[in-house]
Amino acid sequence: MFLRLANQHREFVKDLVMSLQALATVLERRGYEAACYTCGDQMNSANFMVSLAPNHLIRFLVSDYGITWTELRDDRELMKLEGAEAIGQLQELADLLKVQLQSNANVLVG
Repeated sequence: MFLRLANQHREFVKDLVMSLQALATVLERRGYEAACYTCGDQMNSANFMVSLAPNHLIRFLVSDYGITWTELRDDRELMKLEGAEAIGQLQELADLLKVQLQSNANVLVG
């Protein structure tokens, strides 16, 4: 049972890392300063960062040791979340981006 759970966790982290890489790419294309760094090709950890505005930075770390969302403004930590709460905050960022993309598409079409 524990080996199965360990494998599931590794797959979960790998999926999360790939999603962070994709999110960074989309944000870069939208004009944000964004990056996702990984160590090697194992996809077992990542450091995702995006600057939403001047002096407003989001950092999302994922590894076998945990998951952390940190929001900084003017080099001061505003919020730090871990685990499921951190992933929930990341989903809010992705949803916000999705709404922006849809509204831009509607402007182009309409």
